[in-house]
Amino acid sequence: MRSIGTPRLSAAVAAAVVLAVLAPTGAAAEPTPAPGTSVCQIRDDRLTEISGMVATDDGYVVVNDGADDEARRRIFFLDADCAVTRTLRYPSRPRDTEDLAVGADGTIWVADIGDNDRSRQTVAVWKLAPGAARPVLYRMAYPDRPHDAEAMLVTGDGRPVIVSKYSGVLYAPSTALRPGATVPLAQVGQVRLPASTTSNPFSLLGRTAVTGAATAPDGDRVVLRTYADAFEFDVTGGDVVAALTSGTPRVTPLPDEPQGESITYSRDGRSLLTVSETADQPAGTRPSLLRYPVAAPSPAAPPTAATVAPPTTSVPGDRVAGDRADRADRGVTPMVAAGAVGLGLLVAGLLVLARSRRSRPGRPR
Repeated sequence: MRSIGTPRLSAAVAAAVVLAVLAPTGAAAEPTPAPGTSVCQIRDDRLTEISGMVATDDGYVVVNDGADDEARRRIFFLDADCAVTRTLRYPSRPRDTEDLAVGADGTIWVADIGDNDRSRQTVAVWKLAPGAARPVLYRMAYPDRPHDAEAMLVTGDGRPVIVSKYSGVLYAPSTALRPGATVPLAQVGQVRLPASTTSNPFSLLGRTAVTGAATAPDGDRVVLRTYADAFEFDVTGGDVVAALTSGTPRVTPLPDEPQGESITYSRDGRSLLTVSETADQPAGTRPSLLRYPVAAPSPAAPPTAATVAPPTTSVPGDRVAGDRADRADRGVTPMVAAGAVGLGLLVAGLLVLARSRRSRPGRPR
């Protein structure tokens, strides 16, 4: 067999090698995913940075992310037509509210866990019990260093599980939450999502950033979303962590949502509902609540770490650009990406060498 170093290696073969390494497996055979069906539009001007949503019996509850405008720092209650019916203030200023969850007893959980700069000493959840006039704050601290996160699930026994945005590392309180105290978090696992080819505004990076989560009304399923897809896991015996760390997800593409950071189940559990931020969209763009049928309950391919290289651009609000530290937690992902890029550079170098040898004066052909 001829060595790869020979100057006779053709450009066509080199290009094929690079494409074989970098192209997602089976991408050409996948059908174009269908967009979601519009349910209603949210027309309140305060709701342009929606980062969390849950469905209720009579409508929806949503929150913005860390907005500077005081009028946006509310828990917003919407009716079935997406009109705001009332709002509820926080008793103190939240830092960066990024997700919502609803417990089996109807308690609303607000995940105050965003940290673009990774500078927070603590993160928090706000719990709003049914009929309560104000939410109660519970603080938590990571065991290692600050992390940026935008997704949270709540287990059946009332334990929040935070999903780090890029590493997929799972954190949960090591003891019961207590008002006025800071409870330590413990690392309880890591989720690795399957590779994706779904079109989205942030390309490769958008297919790995976990931006929202939700639990089905019956508690038997949970879903994580990225900017591109929803990944639904079956939960056995209420063990959410085991489902995320060892389960095989069903995938629902969420193609080309402007900046999808919210997801919830419909009250009957038959649909996934999403909504995007619109702050950086053209003037007059309204957030649209979209409906997707849940994926059929047949297992997808075994989960593998998506192969993405570090980003060269940021998404609106610089929420992606600063997450290199969390992306490094994936371990195998940067190594695979670096290997692919390295092989591409090697082949390119060999082509240059081959050309220079062929054009060198006096060299026999």
